[in-house]
Amino acid sequence: MKLLDPIRMRDVELKNRIVVSPMCQYSAKDGHPQNWHLVHLGSRAVGGAALVMTEATAVETRGRISPADTGIYEEAHVESWRPIAEFIRSQGAIPGMQLAHAGRKGSVTPPWDGGKAIAPQDGGWAPVAPSPIAFGEGYAVPEALATKAITDVVKAFANAATRALAAGFEVLELHAAHGYLLHQFLSPLCNERTDEYGGTFENRIRLALQVAGAVRDVWPHRLPLFVRLSASDWKEGGWDLEQTIALSAKLKPVGVDLIDVSSGGTVPGVKIPLGPGYQVKFAEAIRKQAGIATGAVGLITEPAQAETILMGEQADLIFLAREMLRDPYWPRRAAKMLGEKIKPPVQYERAW
Repeated sequence: MKLLDPIRMRDVELKNRIVVSPMCQYSAKDGHPQNWHLVHLGSRAVGGAALVMTEATAVETRGRISPADTGIYEEAHVESWRPIAEFIRSQGAIPGMQLAHAGRKGSVTPPWDGGKAIAPQDGGWAPVAPSPIAFGEGYAVPEALATKAITDVVKAFANAATRALAAGFEVLELHAAHGYLLHQFLSPLCNERTDEYGGTFENRIRLALQVAGAVRDVWPHRLPLFVRLSASDWKEGGWDLEQTIALSAKLKPVGVDLIDVSSGGTVPGVKIPLGPGYQVKFAEAIRKQAGIATGAVGLITEPAQAETILMGEQADLIFLAREMLRDPYWPRRAAKMLGEKIKPPVQYERAW
């Protein structure tokens, strides 16, 4: 069964093709992960996933979505993350970290508190973006980043990668999807710059390529680097699959090993045709046309469905999000349904 087959990426071997997708928990304190994160991520490593990714982890304080987001922008964060990475590894899984910057979607409350904008005087901050265009009604108008500040963002990603390595992570993913900062530069819907970072396709992808290059320079050659991209803004005139394929082809020679293919998030109110595996077609197109490995994500819930995606060479890895929230032991259930067995921790053997 391909879902349960190992796959080697650079010097890292994943024991199967199942990945715990990055999922924000909004439960950190000053960027530091808490016991919740140890149990949340650790449970899914015990559950049998091959790669366990952290949530979107901010590369600078203003790069957080909310004040409760995790971060890797201070040296002290390294020590908070290290035991989590160590536990994931102790369970036979690979610890991975997603590096992110929220850009104009930052400085808001957690979803269960309404996701409302937080003013600087109330504990928030002034968000930044390629252009001074608010994400939507009720969001702050962001400050347009000056060229020098863009250079600082690139450095922040590289510094964060160095800290992630020190904390024990073995896979990095750059978040350039879901309407966050790197995606904001990609999409004409929110990038109206007229300098070298706006306008043409080559200019709009400049920051993503610079960040990937800077991170690859400090991230060891032996360790994989992923990039999450939204393959479509689901709105005319926005970022689309054709541009995603072109960018993916340019990311590969920079040293990116896999594109984690999602969609949407740039602007509110768009109609997304949700359905089982609705983004798989994007992963397949990028894989075939850009010649780079891909991960499929989005309403993948059943083992047979995941197996079909892999057997059809539509993707190389299966990223599971909400299904992993519902069932941390999904990989074990999948193995049973596919007629295989994943060895449980010795503490749990009597239940298998």
